[in-house]
Amino acid sequence: MTEVTREQIFETLKTVRGPDLEHNIVELGMVSDVFISDAKVYFSITVPAERANELEPLRLAAERVIKEMPGVKGALVTLTADRKAGSAPAAPPRPAPQAAHGHAHAHPHQPPRTGKIGVPGIKAIIAVASGKGGVGKSTTAVNLALGMVANGLRVGILDADIYGPSMPRLLKISGRPTQIDGRIINPMENYGLKVMSMGFLVDEETAMIWRGPMVQSALMQMLREVAWGELDVLVVDMPPGTGDAQLTMAQQVPLAGAVIVSTPQDLALIDARKGLNMFRKVEVPVLGIVENMSYFIAPDTGARYDIFGHGGARREASRIGVPFLGEVPLTMNIRETSDAGTPVVVSDPEGITARIYRDIAAKAWEQVSGLPQREAPAIVFE
Repeated sequence: MTEVTREQIFETLKTVRGPDLEHNIVELGMVSDVFISDAKVYFSITVPAERANELEPLRLAAERVIKEMPGVKGALVTLTADRKAGSAPAAPPRPAPQAAHGHAHAHPHQPPRTGKIGVPGIKAIIAVASGKGGVGKSTTAVNLALGMVANGLRVGILDADIYGPSMPRLLKISGRPTQIDGRIINPMENYGLKVMSMGFLVDEETAMIWRGPMVQSALMQMLREVAWGELDVLVVDMPPGTGDAQLTMAQQVPLAGAVIVSTPQDLALIDARKGLNMFRKVEVPVLGIVENMSYFIAPDTGARYDIFGHGGARREASRIGVPFLGEVPLTMNIRETSDAGTPVVVSDPEGITARIYRDIAAKAWEQVSGLPQREAPAIVFE
């Protein structure tokens, strides 16, 4: 099979007219960088946010002409919203609905409506983030999600770490997800948790060398082109740091809030502040801080050791005025169950650590459960 090139892709896309019906989408600068892997073509088309509904046929046309090219096995094309200065503003917020407990005021953690498009069927999206790697963020995210399941919620988890997906291993899920009509992906599932990860689509040892636009396109596809069904909450396991993936999720997705994971020592707290400040700048509420690896309990004697110091995250939360969600100890059980794909919340549900995670899950959900369901158009929109 002849290998298709980026130049051929762009040349073919010149046959697709832009919204002005005079120029093509390449001449109009609407096409992102193109990524080709295993004869599959990935790219996004940037459109004004207020015209996303009417321009869905444009995406379909671009996808169709690429799929018809010799040497192409498939194409995944997404729309990326672009709300330029001076464009139509977002609709004004509606009055807050009457809450079950009788209060009519807006929920304190409700993020402002900024024109971000929600995902049909998902009531709230929560990001789990950290300023640096190695603090146990993914383990925290998966146990937080499972804690919410244990608390009676309908939950999904999106592994947003394109370069280092960990959910397949943490949840002991293998294989490839199925598709509906060749486009919408059915999420994988285990322990009552719906899951989507790049690790299901790409072999574990494949090196991901995607640039920013392709990371953005892949994230939006995994979020919006997955048959999540009806969920109370979608937990997003963010990559560590404050790069393209984090900004994409924070700027384009109506996050109900973010949970910051840190360890007790000063260095980790400094990095945690970077992530916290990023969410604040893009007006995403910080639901609180979790201190992971907070202390060590010796399995033989039961003695407690503050290996990394203790209480740093609690003090930081108090200093900056955000909730402190809880302390998770450093135990062999957490590491062993994570490596085995049987997270501690499901493998030892009555244990102390599982109860800690369920308590953290309850505190996080308590802050967002008053949010009204966001209305979203029934279209695929990135």
